[in-house]
Amino acid sequence: MAASGFYDPRLERIFPPNAAVRSDGALEIGGCALPELAAEYGTPLYVIDEQGLRDRMRAYRDGLAERWPNSQVAFASKSFPVLAAYAIAAAEGLAIDVAGAGELLLALESGAPPELIHLHGNAKSSEELALAVDAGIGTIVLDGEADVERLDALLTRPQDVLVRIIPGVDPRVPKAISTGGAGSKFGLPIPQARQLIERLAAHPYLNVVGLHLHIGSQVLEVEPFVRAVEAVRELGEFPVYNIGGGLGVDYHLRHRAPSLDAYLDAITAAARRVLPAGSRLVIEPGRSLVARSGVTAYRVNNVKRTGATFVAVDGGLADQLNVALMDMEFTPIVADRADAVPDTTAQLVGRQCESGDLLVDGATLAAPAAGDTIVLAATGAYGYTLSNNYNGALKPAVVFCRDGASRLAVRRQSYAEFLGHHVGPSEQAWAC
Repeated sequence: MAASGFYDPRLERIFPPNAAVRSDGALEIGGCALPELAAEYGTPLYVIDEQGLRDRMRAYRDGLAERWPNSQVAFASKSFPVLAAYAIAAAEGLAIDVAGAGELLLALESGAPPELIHLHGNAKSSEELALAVDAGIGTIVLDGEADVERLDALLTRPQDVLVRIIPGVDPRVPKAISTGGAGSKFGLPIPQARQLIERLAAHPYLNVVGLHLHIGSQVLEVEPFVRAVEAVRELGEFPVYNIGGGLGVDYHLRHRAPSLDAYLDAITAAARRVLPAGSRLVIEPGRSLVARSGVTAYRVNNVKRTGATFVAVDGGLADQLNVALMDMEFTPIVADRADAVPDTTAQLVGRQCESGDLLVDGATLAAPAAGDTIVLAATGAYGYTLSNNYNGALKPAVVFCRDGASRLAVRRQSYAEFLGHHVGPSEQAWAC
């Protein structure tokens, strides 16, 4: 179902593919009205267009396969580490990229085939590596010598590995999400990578099948990806080349991220120039796979007019931390009146005790009032990932919507669960 009925038709490319505005003005996702979802599940609430997510996964999978038949798309699960998302990715034929024991356990619990799981990380523990080896995962990405030393103590059978290299490509994104430049904490410079590969050639268990690289996140042009692919030519020929992810998305009407077709065309054209025929090409989309399919719903707690107009909602940095970390510019809408032309410019702020708890600077909203449901578009990536308990906030629920039905994927954290991590007076006499 195509999006329709927005006060500005251009919003259709920002909101989920299966978003629409009902005749009463309410925004719906996958046939479920956001004000009704907010009332049923509480707010803040992460809402996912399930069909939109599946369609995006298929577009990535089929689009890459058409251009490079021996290929694999891996869901970069750090972008949205929800069990349901792992299960859907596996069902849609994607591999799974994990970067820690928790993500690995979610992937395994989802039923994803272990041989299609890739483990990353610049500081893997022996415990994480043991879990990966015991589970029989397909690929471990070596970040450096420490991984080799730890695996030497664990392995009793062959294990496929990739060596992560630093391609020396600056994708012109904020420092916090740039990973491919010379100063990156991830991977090895090409000369050191060459030495490690040569040393492992005779290793009895570590089977170096290829290279891995990643240049950053929210990259809004294709040229840096091309340079990154071309960087691997210095290290010779391998069966596998994992060139990471990082394609950006449109968070605001001012943004114009490359299309999926433009991205796939660029990387596969570069691959044809430098990679050996028949090699496997792997990509790891995260943000560009899940961001657009998700929105976040809030309740307006109050509207205050002082020197400026402040619209304060019941969430903030605790559920949308990437606003502060990554300078995101999200697009808001009053979900009760999604067809109404905005008449108010306001600071859309959260409830956390920080002046930096600013969800949208200069938001344009339609007559915002206490009790309204405010929705931020394109928050499917990293919102849930970075959720926290700032000021005692409870981590939100996650709900998937399709064909007019909603399915709970993550329960809202309770205060009992929040308190349960703390050692209280019944166990320790802290007042003494």
